[in-house]
Amino acid sequence: MTEAAVFRAEGIGKSYPGVRANDDLSFTVTRGEIHALLGENGAGKSTLVKMIYGLVRPDDGRMFLNDRPHAPTDPRAARNAGVAMVFQHFSLFDALSVAENISLGMENPPPRRELKARISRVSQEYGLPLDPSRRVATLSAGERQRVEIIRCLLQDPRLLIMDEPTSVLTPQEAELLFATLRKLADMGRSILYISHKLEEIRSHCDRATILRNGKVVASCDPRAHSARELAAMMVGGEMRLIDRSGRQAGEELLRVAGLSLPAVSAEGTALKNVSLSLKAGEILGIGGVAGNGQEELLAALSGEHPSAPGAITFEGHSMGTLGPQQRRAAGLLAAPEDRLGHAAVPDFSLTENSLLTAGPRKGLVRHGLIDHAGARAFTEDVIRAFDVRTPGPDTAARALSGGNLQKFVIGREVMQAPRVLVVNQPTWGVDAGAAAAVRQSLLDLARDGAGVIVISQDLDELMELSDRFCALNEGRLSEPRMTASLSLDEIGLMLGGAHGMEDAQI
Repeated sequence: MTEAAVFRAEGIGKSYPGVRANDDLSFTVTRGEIHALLGENGAGKSTLVKMIYGLVRPDDGRMFLNDRPHAPTDPRAARNAGVAMVFQHFSLFDALSVAENISLGMENPPPRRELKARISRVSQEYGLPLDPSRRVATLSAGERQRVEIIRCLLQDPRLLIMDEPTSVLTPQEAELLFATLRKLADMGRSILYISHKLEEIRSHCDRATILRNGKVVASCDPRAHSARELAAMMVGGEMRLIDRSGRQAGEELLRVAGLSLPAVSAEGTALKNVSLSLKAGEILGIGGVAGNGQEELLAALSGEHPSAPGAITFEGHSMGTLGPQQRRAAGLLAAPEDRLGHAAVPDFSLTENSLLTAGPRKGLVRHGLIDHAGARAFTEDVIRAFDVRTPGPDTAARALSGGNLQKFVIGREVMQAPRVLVVNQPTWGVDAGAAAAVRQSLLDLARDGAGVIVISQDLDELMELSDRFCALNEGRLSEPRMTASLSLDEIGLMLGGAHGMEDAQI
């Protein structure tokens, strides 16, 4: 081991019933390095970092931190040893202030005034401007992430693990994050960085360890490889190119006119005079920083939140007062962002979860009787068509990895042949190969004459998929623009509300 090594894994192995999550896994993270951890969903990344952070115990092998054995029994032991982790999902209480949230994560928090001073000092030192007195509910996604990072930095970690840190950030916020990470690395801290965004890996990471089926299959300088080459290493073969050909816009399928609705929750965002149209064969992209009305818009379109008669028209029929099942039966389907709890019931099997949404469209419930064989067959079709890695259709939804559950949720809706499909964050937390497959399925759906609305915080995804683009900001939808005419910088500014955001009639 070199003197510069901060973390080292030797022959790490971890098994679950029927699954070898990590298999003889060895790699090293050196001092001052931003080290990427790449792999498909189910490749073993999450299990590995959970072991480093003390959430899971390895079955085999050894770990070392600063040349000392590292075998944390829980996250507190990992933090005491010098490991900190920023999770993909923020663990913050909206009703509390920044300082109060940070205090909750400390073993022995100092007096509040002293803590606020330390937060201010650390935020200035690392270029993460943050007011310790602000209520978290008022913060943007980027500012919430700063809270999580500062909470970690107050622990003075030697190794910082970051899981999909830019998934909810605008390009400007992402650049600020990378500047901070580079400053941390220059000060000697090491960062283990997990992301499915291969271009940001190439731009900002010093080294990459690539996992496949729980094993290390490559270690490289990501800057020396194209994103396509990195993806090929991850999947063990060439990536399929996205095919956008063969689509043309047809008749109008969906129209929203002057839709105004209250927020879904006390901390949500009200919709303000939203208008849009969608044609057959078209993909409309809607971008927005988290918390700007995405959930409210999807709830209104799906029927979870009724609206005024005439506000939503589908194939010439008013849909505003109809519920989700009636809209599904008609061909207006939706897939929400929260896959575990909203899109799928955690303790239900995949077959039972299929039945919940596909029942009306696929005729799986007749005269009050459930067609169990039909529901199981449909679920098996989804698993096969969308390469969902699972023991079978009887597996509980919560047993799937996040990426595989996402593939199941999207596949379940696509395979019902909707006339209009509304999806929120369709490839969130999904690896490059699976993301390409999901995006292709949406393009194929549009090619077959359906209309698709993609609500996403992934700007690359919106640029790749959408024909027209709108930005959602504080519950208002911008006027649409042809996506091909926009740059990423222009879209980033639109997401931040810099382009007027006046009420639009589309």
